Amino acid sequence: MLRKALMAAAASGRVRDAVMSAPGARGIVDRYVAGESSEDAVAAARELRSAGLLVTLDYLGEDTTDAQRAAATAAQYVHLLGKLAAEGLTEDGAVEVSVKPTAVGLLLGTEGQPGPSALGERVATEHLERIVAAARDAGTTVTIDAEDHRSTEAALRIANSLRSRLPSVGTVLQATLRRTEADVRELATPGTRVRLCKGAYAEPVAEAFESRHEVDKSFARCLRILMTGPGYPMIATHDPRLIDITRALGLARPADSFEYQMLHGVRPDEQRRLAAAGAKVRVYVPYGGDWYPYLIRRLAERPANLALFLRSLWSKS
Repeated sequence: MLRKALMAAAASGRVRDAVMSAPGARGIVDRYVAGESSEDAVAAARELRSAGLLVTLDYLGEDTTDAQRAAATAAQYVHLLGKLAAEGLTEDGAVEVSVKPTAVGLLLGTEGQPGPSALGERVATEHLERIVAAARDAGTTVTIDAEDHRSTEAALRIANSLRSRLPSVGTVLQATLRRTEADVRELATPGTRVRLCKGAYAEPVAEAFESRHEVDKSFARCLRILMTGPGYPMIATHDPRLIDITRALGLARPADSFEYQMLHGVRPDEQRRLAAAGAKVRVYVPYGGDWYPYLIRRLAERPANLALFLRSLWSKS
């Protein structure tokens, strides 16, 4: 119930305005978000690389229905990749970027439709191809992020289309969705980069597992398919049990043939412990001013953080 309430809050303009203007919000946001500018993002990437960690940067923003904003987001990614390359951070994909399709136009022309339009898919594909080409020139990769179930099919089509020309494009799959095991089997192919995460969106029961136990079982099934397959798994979890399963399955494959992924600000000591033990660990680092939806999803995942957030707002209001 708490998670559903938080997801409803994420969609409320009134709640959004109240939270984003609250004096105590920034302190909590800084735990999860690197800052608002590309300079902040580069600084965070530089610090994490010095600690032996890999990085994926996400310019915050989603559900864009304005063509100019979608184009500006694509331009921001191209600009960021140039700055990262200039600092030598992109070599061998050490720092890459993650992009949400709805941030670069997937929802253009939807006009109240329940899913993406043909126009939106075409525009998002064009912007993503520009970003992927910039990443290739910088010596790094792009991972196309997952969003709610309505965008899944279009996001997979875009990734498959781009991968036919630019093979390094990565895909994200969410264990919470009932369709994901079939998608994992289809994508567990040589050279394909797949990030497996649990998922952080409120979904209808027809599309997604409801209980945490069911989601965990789905994640474990998908994890085994990826880790025993010929692709490049990117296992995005903070769950100690799933990390242990990944470690055990990883003994049968080269250490550089898969990676762990964790969120900026979540279990940083575990990130460094795994890296120190020789594992590849990539930290998902968001930046930008549109941090509200991202923050709400993090609070929904960890109710203890919600109490901390509310106390911070109360103490500084």
